[in-house]
Amino acid sequence: MSKATILFGLLVLVSGPVFSADWPQWAGPDRQGQWNETGILRQFPEGGLKPTWSVPIGSGYSGPIVAGGRVFVTDYRPKANTEILEAIERVLCLDEQTGKILWTHEWETHYRRQMRSYATGPRATPLFVNGRLFTLGATGRLHCFDADTGKVLWEYDSLQTFKAEVPAFGVSASPIAWKDTVIVVCGGRDGLLRAFDQATGKQKWKAIPADYEMPYSAPQIIQVDGVTQLIQWDQTQLSALNPDTGKVIWQVPFFARSNMALARPVLIGNRLLVSGFYDGSMLVEVTANDATMLWKNGGQGERPQQTASLHAVITTPIAEGDHFYGTCSYGELRGLRLKDGERVWEQKDATRQGRWGSMFWVKNGDRYFVNNDLGELLIMQFTPEGAKILDRTQAIKPDTHCGYGPRRFADALVNWVQPAYANRHMIIRNDSEIRRISLEAKK
Repeated sequence: MSKATILFGLLVLVSGPVFSADWPQWAGPDRQGQWNETGILRQFPEGGLKPTWSVPIGSGYSGPIVAGGRVFVTDYRPKANTEILEAIERVLCLDEQTGKILWTHEWETHYRRQMRSYATGPRATPLFVNGRLFTLGATGRLHCFDADTGKVLWEYDSLQTFKAEVPAFGVSASPIAWKDTVIVVCGGRDGLLRAFDQATGKQKWKAIPADYEMPYSAPQIIQVDGVTQLIQWDQTQLSALNPDTGKVIWQVPFFARSNMALARPVLIGNRLLVSGFYDGSMLVEVTANDATMLWKNGGQGERPQQTASLHAVITTPIAEGDHFYGTCSYGELRGLRLKDGERVWEQKDATRQGRWGSMFWVKNGDRYFVNNDLGELLIMQFTPEGAKILDRTQAIKPDTHCGYGPRRFADALVNWVQPAYANRHMIIRNDSEIRRISLEAKK
C-alpha cells in the first residue's frame, strides 16, 4: 500500500452505516470519482438511454446525491416580478425509485455580488451524513436538515455571520464530513475554512485567514504515513491542515490568477496534483508533516497554442500509471507524463471545443463513464497512446446559458454538473429537469 491513501469509506468510519451503492456526497462515497458497482452495461442500447423518471426543477450547477432511497439536489429560480439576480434557492428531496418529491425547503437570497452571466443557481453539491443533509448555496447560505423530514436543524448566512465575500462565480466548494464535524469553505477574512459540529452547528475551528475571496476547489481528506490531512487549494497555495483542529501542517505556494483554482487536487500515491486555467499544473510530494514541489508547468496564456501542460478548469484530472489526463483550457483532451508534466498527446473529439470545455468522469472497473458539457455520456479508456471512446450517447439536453461579452461561448449552452452514480443508475440534471437513467447490464 502506498504511503498516502484516501480514507476510502470515510463516511462509514465517521458517520455510521451508509448504503454501499449510494452516492452521498460530491464525487462519490470516497470523494474520488470511483463507482465500484458491478453489473454495469458496457455498451449503450440501440436508440440511446431512456430515463426511468424525469422531474422538472430549476437551474443550478449543484450535482445530485443519493442516500437511503432518496435523491437530494438544490436549485434556483428568480423571484417573481424581479430581475434575475433576486433569487430563491431551494433543496429538494425525491424518492429514488419514483422521483416523487417528498419535501422541499427554500430561502430568499440575491446574486448581485456574482458575475451576472453565471448567476444561475447553487453550485455546491449537498452532503448526506448520519441522517443529516448539509447544503451550501451560491451566496454562502449553509443549512443542516433532518434528511427524513426536511426540518432545519441549524443554519448560517456566511455573508452576515462571517463577513464572507462571495467569489465571482458563486460559493462552490462542497462540504465534507470529518468525525462529528462538517468542514465548509464559507469564507471570512479570519478564516476561509470552518468546522461545525454536525448536530448543533457550533463552530469548532476556523483556518486560513485571508484577504482574498474564498476558493472554489472543494476540500478533501487524505492519510499520509498514518497522519490524517485536510487538503485545501486556494488561489495562493495548496494547504494541508489537521482536520481536528484546523492547524496548518504544510503549505506550498501556487498562485492561481483570477482565483481559477477550481478542480479537486488529485492524490496519486504520495503525491498531489493540481491544475488551473491560467497557470498550468503542479505536482508535490507529501509526507506526514511536509510537502515538496516536484515540478510546475505553466504557459504563456489561456489559448491552446499557449498552454504546454494541462490547464484544467472544471474538469478534475485523472491518473493512470505513469500518466495523467484531463481537459485543457479550451476543451482539448490531453495526456501527460506524471514525472514531469510534459504532454504526450492531444485529442479534440470528446467534448465541446471552446473556452472551458469540460468533462466529469467516474471510474468503473477498467473504464470511465464520462459526462461532457454537451450533455453526452461516453464510455472511455485512457492510455499513454491516447483516449479510446468505446461508446457515446446523449444523456440530457445542455441548457445552461453561460459566458459573457466577446468571450461568450459560441453555442452559449452547456451542462456543467457532476451526476450521481448509484444503485446501477445515473442521476443527472440540467437547468430544467432531473432524471434517473438505468445503466444496468441486461441479464
